Amino acid sequence: MQPGNMAYDRAITVFSPDGRLFQVEYAREAVKRGTTTVGLKFKDGAILIIDKRITSPLIEPSSIEKIFKIDEFIGCATSGLVADARVLVDRARIEAQINKITYSERIPVDVLVKKICDFKQNYTQYGGVRPFGTALLIAGVDDKGVHLYETDPSGAMMSYKAGSIGSGRSVVMEIFEDKYKSNISQDDAIKLGLEALLGATEEGSLNTLAVEIGMVRKKEPFQKIDPKKVAQFVKEAKK
Repeated sequence: MQPGNMAYDRAITVFSPDGRLFQVEYAREAVKRGTTTVGLKFKDGAILIIDKRITSPLIEPSSIEKIFKIDEFIGCATSGLVADARVLVDRARIEAQINKITYSERIPVDVLVKKICDFKQNYTQYGGVRPFGTALLIAGVDDKGVHLYETDPSGAMMSYKAGSIGSGRSVVMEIFEDKYKSNISQDDAIKLGLEALLGATEEGSLNTLAVEIGMVRKKEPFQKIDPKKVAQFVKEAKK
């Protein structure tokens, strides 16, 4: 950073002369340093795949939670500061329940995502707070179809057919742009997602205990796939 810009990264409410909010950009850097997370839409649903990045054999893999169920047919995966993500997930769950109590129906996925992004954007406008250092991939199904959204620390949102957040995003997106096809089957989506995740890992291999997969379909609620099935998918992806 140039010396003239140093004073502009002290507060979230101050723009630099070239129109940048450095604290928001720092939050994005926190996301880029996070574990690689991928999401894909398939024929009648969507999947989320994460690499927990287990750094020690003493860690219990089940204690690391990066895929969350928000509502019956909505789930999300996170990259960046997991503690920040938990706050956003709790907020999302509350918004989903408020909508259900008020209107007696499930909240549309796009409405929920906008509410979360509005909440994140508030933390880029006021002094005494900092932006959330996390991004979310939100997958869900509603009356409008299957959805996959990416949210940014700034509060921006984008809908994807296949997307990624975290340290390996650029590699994953290159693979998706080259190989992803619309109306892909569930098994092919999982296979492609694991292939992309494998390509983005520095070690060049995946730890079966570190991979977690969440899935939602039009007639099946969001759920995490059984670890034994995940291990089988990972072994097939390594071939």
